[in-house]
Amino acid sequence: MWYTRKGIKGSNPFVSATKIKRPIGRFYFCVAVGRWFLTILIVPNVIGLCLLHKKSKNATIYIQSVGIGNQLRIFDKILHGADGCPDVSWRGFANRVGDLSIRFWDAFVHGVRFVGLGAASVGRVLTGRAQYRFVDLLSVLESVGPHAILIVALISFLVGLILAFVGAAQLKIFGAQVYVATLVAIAAIRIMGAMMTGVIMAGRTGAAYAAQIGTMRVNQELDALDVMGVNKVDFLVSYRIIALVLCMPILTLLSDVMMIIGGGVIGVLTMGIPFGEYADYTINALGMRNFFIGIMHSVVYGIIIALCGCFYGFNCGHDAGAVGRATTRAVVSSIVWMVVATGIITFLLEVW
Repeated sequence: MWYTRKGIKGSNPFVSATKIKRPIGRFYFCVAVGRWFLTILIVPNVIGLCLLHKKSKNATIYIQSVGIGNQLRIFDKILHGADGCPDVSWRGFANRVGDLSIRFWDAFVHGVRFVGLGAASVGRVLTGRAQYRFVDLLSVLESVGPHAILIVALISFLVGLILAFVGAAQLKIFGAQVYVATLVAIAAIRIMGAMMTGVIMAGRTGAAYAAQIGTMRVNQELDALDVMGVNKVDFLVSYRIIALVLCMPILTLLSDVMMIIGGGVIGVLTMGIPFGEYADYTINALGMRNFFIGIMHSVVYGIIIALCGCFYGFNCGHDAGAVGRATTRAVVSSIVWMVVATGIITFLLEVW
């Protein structure tokens, strides 16, 4: 429990908390229970001195029951300065920063470890040594691929319309409306098709992965797999990663085509560009380099979505809202890491 000039900082009256404070080279432990505070003072040449404190209405610290001696006078001098309690408010901020850093590091270590387990599991699947059912792979492939075609096609078509509208508004100033075909084609096949497919699949498939595995955690099915000696990563994660890696490039190709069609609808029907001319500019803009860059993005996005969904499902809690929190974290983390991966890949491609 931290002390400030205004007295003891608030705490839950029924929750015990332990903090360490180091005033002038000495430190003491405070254990808070309600309005009473048990302090064990550690000073040189003294094993310990137990003191009882109580928080009064004006938040001033009073000593209720103590032993009398030099140690008590030292403690009173440390605790009460010339103008009251010492100002250590900065320690609250430092404590929060420290706790956040520790949690971030633990999450990073667990994430890296899970990535390694997932990679090893996929390797065992490819070599025929993994513990999984092929029927589960087929079921997930059906859910990830064919069932997602409609939503991916619709969203991509609308995004193509938007790209064409935005590009045409600027190109029209220079009388270069025809280049809207080049704009939409390059944007679609290089990054936008893969990115939109990744966002859709993160909200659809990544959330489903987290919810399914999280529900198994709540129902103690994962514990049952441990008891039976089944490798949980092989049995639940490996084929989910493979399914997304296989389906994401196909869905990205569909997204590219639908974006180009959406741009063509605006270019031909709204801007009056002849269909043949629009098609020529689109074909000339398509290049194998941009195509393979888009496919590479889609594979990376598939791996990220699968790992994030499975990771937060495995680390789901056991309470009623744990599955919802795991699902939310899986979607948000997937999108964030997709953006980070996009920046890294773009930088590397520009450098090389």
